[in-house]
Amino acid sequence: MSDPKIIVALDFADAASALALARRLSPQLCRVKVGKELFTAAGPALLEELSRLGFAVFLDLKFHDIPNTVAQACKSAAALKVWMLNVHALGGRAMMMAARAALGDAVDRPRLIAVTILTSMTAGDLIEVGIMGAPGEAAARLSRLAADCGMDGVVCSAQEASALRRECGPQFLLVTPGIRLRDSAADDQKRIATPALALANGANYLVVGRPITRASDPLAALRGMVAEARIA
Repeated sequence: MSDPKIIVALDFADAASALALARRLSPQLCRVKVGKELFTAAGPALLEELSRLGFAVFLDLKFHDIPNTVAQACKSAAALKVWMLNVHALGGRAMMMAARAALGDAVDRPRLIAVTILTSMTAGDLIEVGIMGAPGEAAARLSRLAADCGMDGVVCSAQEASALRRECGPQFLLVTPGIRLRDSAADDQKRIATPALALANGANYLVVGRPITRASDPLAALRGMVAEARIA
């Protein structure tokens, strides 16, 4: 079965724009990510339409609340037949374990990953919110906790992927945003990497937004990303 490594971030304000872009892509070459803005505007109906088009959906809502609330939210997300969803590792052990338990052990359950440190945050940003150490150190601590809680993987910077792969083992999924081609603008991402570097560092899936969604030919941009990374 095809296992596209690129996840295109559908960062749009409405369903029509997101679906227009999705129809210009190929579900054989990518999965898609639906985040807070789009899901709030479009709701579950959008996920159904993306699935009808053949796309596996990563529902990127980063749940972070008391354990029972997050567990019930994950259960509701699973009912939408999404491929992957996420929680914030900073929610702690009890929250992550409750979320994982809510999804059960069926083979076709959604993959559950944890957000460690946002790629937009620097060491100075972390100090301001009371987290000491470099972003990579904090991400490693949270990744170890996530693995211990039964998470399938984490969202992390590609620059941290190599160390996390060594620490968390070959089955632990590493999903890396901040992916840019060599000639792409960094935009608001601080810790970025090319597709080839991210995969070489141990990433499993690459989240790509503006280099594809803002391209004049999104499918050509997607194909270029696949070609640069030498993935199918």
